[in-house]
Amino acid sequence: MKIDMSGKTAVVTGSTNGIGLAIARGLAGTGASVVVNGRTEAGVDAAMLSITTVVPFAEVRGVAADVSTATGCAKLVEAVPSTDILINNSGIFEPNDFFDTTDEDWTRFFDINVMSGVRLSRAYLKGMFRRNWGRIVFVSSESTLNIPTEMIQHAASKNAQLAIARAIAKLTEGTAVTVNSMLAVPTSFEGVETFVNELAKQNGKPEEQAVAPVVEQHRSLPLIQRFPVV
Repeated sequence: MKIDMSGKTAVVTGSTNGIGLAIARGLAGTGASVVVNGRTEAGVDAAMLSITTVVPFAEVRGVAADVSTATGCAKLVEAVPSTDILINNSGIFEPNDFFDTTDEDWTRFFDINVMSGVRLSRAYLKGMFRRNWGRIVFVSSESTLNIPTEMIQHAASKNAQLAIARAIAKLTEGTAVTVNSMLAVPTSFEGVETFVNELAKQNGKPEEQAVAPVVEQHRSLPLIQRFPVV
């Protein structure tokens, strides 16, 4: 199927690696003008090079901004005042014992996993309404359904994200703007590998035996029973 997004601008937060980078690369392949976002200039530059290496004709630019903060979101919106497509992908995850998870940890998770999407959707949605076309996608998690006891703060923040996306979607009734959520499963990239290896250590398992028991015990929802590669 040929998807043509020529003439459309797409902002993808947290797109210097993993799922975000794969989405940015895919959108560039459809002809969209893609805005790569990450916290550092070096990470953004590397991601843009990665995209243009695979998609030589890509129209891609980057904005280094920490969207877990109001200041970072404002910096991104100042650099890109309008967009047709917003992919709220920025997010964090890590295994934490519930009793050891501090108030600061909870706040950190909600700042990046929830408030980044709130602030950017609020900034860009009215423009989509004026043009009567737009797409907002929240990259949530299968942890909203299969809640892991080792990542309660992550699951709670991702469930909040689902609720926000569903409510915003109701605002789009009668327009050509859509808002959806994607329930991502763990994928094989550096951040997930660190997470899996940490769990393996906690369970007294060698790293080479890490993935299978983690999938079986903690991530049984994906039918393929392994971590997809992006």
